[in-house]
Amino acid sequence: MKRTLTMLFWFGVMFAHFVGIMAAAYLLGGLAEGLFPGASRLTNMVILMIATVMGIASLLTVAERKWSSLMQNRIGPNRARINLPIIKNSALVGIPHFLADGMKMLFKEDFLPATANKLLYNLGPMLAFAPVFALYAVVPSGPTVSVFGKSVDMVVATPDFGLLYVFAIASLAVYGTSLAGWASNNKFALLGGVRAASQMISYEVALGLSLVGLMMAFSTVQLPAFVGNVTNELGMGNAAVGQARYLWEARVGSFDIGIPAWGFLLQPLGFFLFFAAAFAETKRAPFDTPEGESEIIGYFVEYSGMKFGLFMISEFVEIVVLSGLIVVLFFGGYHLPFGGEWVSNLEVMKQYGWLYGTVLGTVFWAKVMFFVWLQLAIRWTFPRFRYDQIQTLGWKILLPIGLFNVFATGALVLWDPSLRALAVFGLLQIGLLITLTMSSALKSEAGAGGHGHGHDAHGHGHDAQGHGLPAHGHAAHADTHSGAHSGATAASH
Repeated sequence: MKRTLTMLFWFGVMFAHFVGIMAAAYLLGGLAEGLFPGASRLTNMVILMIATVMGIASLLTVAERKWSSLMQNRIGPNRARINLPIIKNSALVGIPHFLADGMKMLFKEDFLPATANKLLYNLGPMLAFAPVFALYAVVPSGPTVSVFGKSVDMVVATPDFGLLYVFAIASLAVYGTSLAGWASNNKFALLGGVRAASQMISYEVALGLSLVGLMMAFSTVQLPAFVGNVTNELGMGNAAVGQARYLWEARVGSFDIGIPAWGFLLQPLGFFLFFAAAFAETKRAPFDTPEGESEIIGYFVEYSGMKFGLFMISEFVEIVVLSGLIVVLFFGGYHLPFGGEWVSNLEVMKQYGWLYGTVLGTVFWAKVMFFVWLQLAIRWTFPRFRYDQIQTLGWKILLPIGLFNVFATGALVLWDPSLRALAVFGLLQIGLLITLTMSSALKSEAGAGGHGHGHDAHGHGHDAQGHGLPAHGHAAHADTHSGAHSGATAASH
């Protein structure tokens, strides 16, 4: 009970933090726009990318250890303390460990192998981290609202080639892992680099195919256009577009409910393909063969100090960026599943645009944290795949399914541009997946029940020969006693 209350308390602290971050981002953005147009993009870079994304990624180094300990019924990191009067006897949920790890990496010796290529060796960690970090620049974290009479976007950049930027920049990360393995002049590091490069290149194909159906459905590659806006947002009189519009809608007074055009409902196959391929790109368990500890390989085996820290933190940044992309592309971005139009037309929201942005921005980060948790749960649930299984999944399973999804989506969009037919097809896929999952669970339970019944029957058979049990029991006791006595005698000698 104490652990549950502690978790709920820290969840409350986390959401309060997101509320404060989003309110500060909108208010500072409005003030910055008064200096020159586009200045809010600079404040977004500092608040969203450096403070929020990097802050979450850094804290995930502790959160992952705490979550794994919760799953395995352990306590987790709790030894480090901060020697201040009030908190010196508190573990603070392991947060001091995160601070200690950071200090250790900053001041640890920067080791350089004698035969390494110095330029490429130093370039590897930068190329592994920078592309991943830059991906978040195009992820919209909140709606565009008016603050102090100025229009404030909650995104760093809105290029016309949105998703193409994601594909292009994400593909650069393979150079970091390859260079790190090759420049270290270590056979194990080279083996890890080759594995990482082949795995990342293989899954980039499925990653691109998984989003083609979504691009056809919404006729855009811009991420803000995928998110869209609700009908008459903040009393502007605009029509609903993107994932904010309803496929089927009903009203309860002025409250709007319905089935939204979320990417997950239109493209469930695309979602699972994207999630699996992007998860493989992060090179985390169960896709962590490039750094499998049991095989003593890893492309960063020769790195120490903050260079190793860049490789490590890049994985956690990937978790946050992947969660943000999933929310934007498949789960409505910062929009609510229903009631969005009602919220946007409240008088207080119309009067204070930054408050509306803060509410929806907090909704966005709540969705992001759910998918962060899901990735941590998967990482500590499944064992590591074999390398051939990873390649089979990418080329023989995800690729054919992705091609089928593209052709089916194209046909349904041409037949019904309103996307309702595509939504029905998506709901059928979700229903089929649930049915298969439930049937597998029932078969497993039935198999377990049959196994237990066999044991019962076996037990009854022994009861029928009950006269033999005491003799066997005494014999076993005598054997155990004599064995223990002999072992003790041998030990004394």
